[in-house]
Amino acid sequence: MAQVLEFKLPDLGEGLTEAEIVRWLVNVGDVVAIDQPVVEVETAKAMVEVPCPYGGVVTARFGEEGTELPVGAPLLTVAVGAADTVPAGAPAPSPGTEQAAEAAVSSEYSGNVLVGYGTAGPTARRRRIRPQSPAVAHPTPTAAAGPTPTARTAAPAAPAAPTAPAAPAAGPEGPVPVISPLVRKLARDRGLDLREVRGSGPEGLILRADVDRALAARETLVATPGTAPGTAAVAAAVEPAPAAVPTAARASATAPAGERIPLRGLRGAVADKLSRSRTEIPDATCWVDADATELMAARAAMNAAGGPKISLLALLARICAHALARFPELNSTVDTAAREIVRLPGVHLGFAAQTPRGLVVPVVRDAGTRTAESLTEEFARLTESARQGTLTPADLTGGTFTLNNYGVFGVDGSTPIINHPEAAMLGVGRIIPKPWVHQGELAVRQVVQLSLTFDHRVCDGGTAGGFLRYVADCVEQPAVLLRTV
Repeated sequence: MAQVLEFKLPDLGEGLTEAEIVRWLVNVGDVVAIDQPVVEVETAKAMVEVPCPYGGVVTARFGEEGTELPVGAPLLTVAVGAADTVPAGAPAPSPGTEQAAEAAVSSEYSGNVLVGYGTAGPTARRRRIRPQSPAVAHPTPTAAAGPTPTARTAAPAAPAAPTAPAAPAAGPEGPVPVISPLVRKLARDRGLDLREVRGSGPEGLILRADVDRALAARETLVATPGTAPGTAAVAAAVEPAPAAVPTAARASATAPAGERIPLRGLRGAVADKLSRSRTEIPDATCWVDADATELMAARAAMNAAGGPKISLLALLARICAHALARFPELNSTVDTAAREIVRLPGVHLGFAAQTPRGLVVPVVRDAGTRTAESLTEEFARLTESARQGTLTPADLTGGTFTLNNYGVFGVDGSTPIINHPEAAMLGVGRIIPKPWVHQGELAVRQVVQLSLTFDHRVCDGGTAGGFLRYVADCVEQPAVLLRTV
């Protein structure tokens, strides 16, 4: 007999707490194998295909494409044990039955490490019990015709009524089903009791949209006397009340025109990180023009000698690694809690890459020990992965210094924002012919502007200036590097 198991959104690592469903890779009724990718999600760091640790028939999917789910929310249910005989709409078992099913199918588990699931059988998986409340609605999956699968035993259904049931009075008992601290803060700032709100998320989770609807209903209540506050809030949380339509129409008529784009996913993560950098780091910037003619000639000579081509970014990375060895203050981070500067032993070089999804900063591990050829290969691999959206969280974390080649956008200079929690970033502008005094005579040379933004807590201007001057000297005379090779 088939047993229906629930697969929840796992912890994808690196402290991520939520993900957005980008594309379902399976449909209800499909047969899936153990460790087969079933859904593509977008986290704040990367696009990830999530494999299912169970093999069987998909009986339900939770969430449409574009839905944002917290870690631990149901993704889908799978009928395990008799994939060829289980109907697509088979109902899920109660908690006791599901635990027995998990014990009975110890061989039907994934051998891959999936955070939140592990490599052992699912028999020891701990479940968190939430108090049932009439004001909390259970999620409704997208399933084939048949009984609706549920992960837990639901409370007895109330008789149908033409209007939404009123929420119970606020009380101290039972936790409020809210995960996001932003949702709690919004409700607290606006004086809204979350126990009066019916959540539309998985397992009755209260989302930002639920709070917004409840607040809109409360504003409608001011213009429509005689309505109970709890009833208006609950009704608005379930679906927009008819009375709210005229108010919403008037609000939209007076609101400023323009498109509203949610700050979430990668764009939201970038916004949060840049804002944190500007808030926490007292940064300063210095810059210098450098004659890159000899560096360009050295690169041309390397590529003319045969073998894999060497990229300009790889040569700049080599220069950065040597400069950081001379000025280790800039390869560090600040531990604000301990009030300590932590100098890091290795150089893990991040580089800014613009992709269709937005700005990402892949990291080249151990850049200080790599050759120019190895750096070229790794830059090419990470750049292609960034364009395809297949970078892993490990590819995007752990950097100690960032190289930003904004010259590819046709600009000369910039004052880049430090990639928190790093201490510095080197910016490289475009390399173009300019008049330059060379050996006492005016000549046309290949000139580039270099800029260094640094955390003033880790060093003073003399150290930052010394670093930038050394980089400029290596750009102008690449033979300087031969002293340290």
